[in-house]
Amino acid sequence: METRSEYQKANINTFKETPFHLLMQKRITDILLVCSPYDKFMLEQDGRIDEFLFQEYVSLNLRYPPRFTHVSSIDQVFKMLEERKFDLIIIMFHVGSLPALDLSKMIKERYPKIPVVVLVQFSREIIEKLETETLGFVDHVFCWLGNANILLAVVKLIEDRLNAEFDINSVGAQAIILVEDSIRYYSSYLPTIYHALFEQAGRLMEEGLNEHQRTLRMRGRPKILLASDYEEAMALFLRYREQVLGIISDISYHRNGTRDPEAGL
Repeated sequence: METRSEYQKANINTFKETPFHLLMQKRITDILLVCSPYDKFMLEQDGRIDEFLFQEYVSLNLRYPPRFTHVSSIDQVFKMLEERKFDLIIIMFHVGSLPALDLSKMIKERYPKIPVVVLVQFSREIIEKLETETLGFVDHVFCWLGNANILLAVVKLIEDRLNAEFDINSVGAQAIILVEDSIRYYSSYLPTIYHALFEQAGRLMEEGLNEHQRTLRMRGRPKILLASDYEEAMALFLRYREQVLGIISDISYHRNGTRDPEAGL
């Protein structure tokens, strides 16, 4: 069986003969959802979260939909983490009496390799507060805008980040860099961008390809990489510059620690 190191030595940088099993090796399959029963009901709307995501995966020709495990108390969180391995933890902004940022810090101190995402219902006051805080113990903060597709975008964004280094630099997958520091706006953009990418890949898969080529094209879709300031965006561009398909950028965001109204330009 071909290993990653052997493939890297071969320096094959084309999709044509790429073994598709080497792409997207790191996947989000088990998610721990930490929220109150009421928040879970709001997220699910008229159905179960895992069933909704399964239907989305099927409709977009995606495989391996993740499984959700719901807990509603701090004690249950650490009990589940001791018993099982999770690939991602999603926390609603308030869980009981403990704020999500404090809980994420506790989790990261014990399990630093597990990605932690905080999901907050839209509130201008809370969003503005979060955008001014240092969120060192949170991988991403997303805003719940009533669209359950945000969950699919969260999963795919984390998977893209985990697989970017190998899939882009070693295999030759392309990258789209999104530069946006507004939690509300990138929470709105990402579901739309991912849906467009999956639909485009689905149309390409209909062009008389065999099963191998169809699977390869879906796995080889462009990666979405999210940056929130100038330095982070530039670091991503320099790391993957040979394979950057495009950049979608806001104009005003932080550069050298202060807001620059022309940073995007």
